Amino acid sequence: MIYADNAATTRMSETAINTMVSLMQETYGNPSSLYFFGQKAKEVLEQAREDIAAAIGASPKEIFFTSGGSEADNQAILSAAELGKKAGKMHIVSTAFEHHAVLHTLEKLKKNGFEITLLDVHENGVILPEEAEAAIREDTCLVTIMYANNEIGTIQPIRRIGEICRKKGVLFHTDAVQAIGHIPVNVVDDNIDMLSASAHKFHGPKGVGFLYAKKGIRLTNLIEGGAQERGKRAGTENVPGIGAMAEALKEAVAGLDKNAADISAKRDKLIKGLKEIPHCALNGDAERRLPGNVNFCFEGIEGESLLLLLDDKGIQASSGSACTSGSLDPSHVLLAIGRVHDVAHGSLRLTISEETTDNDIECIIKSVKEVVEYLRGFSPVWRDLVSGKTPFIL
Repeated sequence: MIYADNAATTRMSETAINTMVSLMQETYGNPSSLYFFGQKAKEVLEQAREDIAAAIGASPKEIFFTSGGSEADNQAILSAAELGKKAGKMHIVSTAFEHHAVLHTLEKLKKNGFEITLLDVHENGVILPEEAEAAIREDTCLVTIMYANNEIGTIQPIRRIGEICRKKGVLFHTDAVQAIGHIPVNVVDDNIDMLSASAHKFHGPKGVGFLYAKKGIRLTNLIEGGAQERGKRAGTENVPGIGAMAEALKEAVAGLDKNAADISAKRDKLIKGLKEIPHCALNGDAERRLPGNVNFCFEGIEGESLLLLLDDKGIQASSGSACTSGSLDPSHVLLAIGRVHDVAHGSLRLTISEETTDNDIECIIKSVKEVVEYLRGFSPVWRDLVSGKTPFIL
């Protein structure tokens, strides 16, 4: 079996697993309790907070633990909106290809009177800083732009956009779920006010993440009921998950440069091999992309059939975000970069990791070529394209 869907979730590292099991067995106290077992659990929490803060250049008091990236996105955006509303500023700038945790939250705010500007995404999947700057108005309370796209892997000019927001006095949030642990991220250097992350994207456990909020930003509570997380996130903390997340992030950051170089070389080999398939296109910029992300469209086939047949060959992949895998609609990300519906339906996302071997890459290339050829062999859409009845798009 070849696992090539690391953007959906990663396998937990042995370090994270061992940490989590040890904490479940030995450090099971409630960190809000004053007795010994409780204080030992609290020590784990605070050490994890320090380790995570150090990994992104933050202060420990700026780290708030959450259930994952979606919760962190929601809390960051709703907090900025609440602060904006109090100041009479009810305009938010984002992009058309954000994760649905961001887009759905913005839709909710729109129904409550906020005005939302979604920046167009260019064909290469990269937002232009000058267009973000042009969209900022006197009543803008927040700019929220993802660090790296979860489907096509393109890395945004976050540092420059953050600099513009800082100059304009506007809060800047980034969904860094796909970026953390894979490329260098520093909230100070990148001029970031709020950042969302999720442990299971960097070999940590599912169901745990964190929100970075710069000192001085007043967060709006999503969950009421207790004084945990300095009163900003009620509920007994998931100590084993948080401890494992911190260990996974430390491990990822320590090996980041070497892993990124090795994975990028395999990624480029995979892209080169798949480009040999006629009438296909790489989605997103070839260079400004995450080390492990490869996303293609193949004309004349359906992505769902491609995934099922690859699964039969032992290759685990996806056609886009795992959060929308049950949807029959084409990816909103691919539509945002200009792919037409028929082409967007034939997409394939392969996301590799440091565990992916050169043999795996060769097997993926060979299998995708075989499956695409097989599917096109009985596709009426492909037949119309080849006969000239319908013009090729790619």
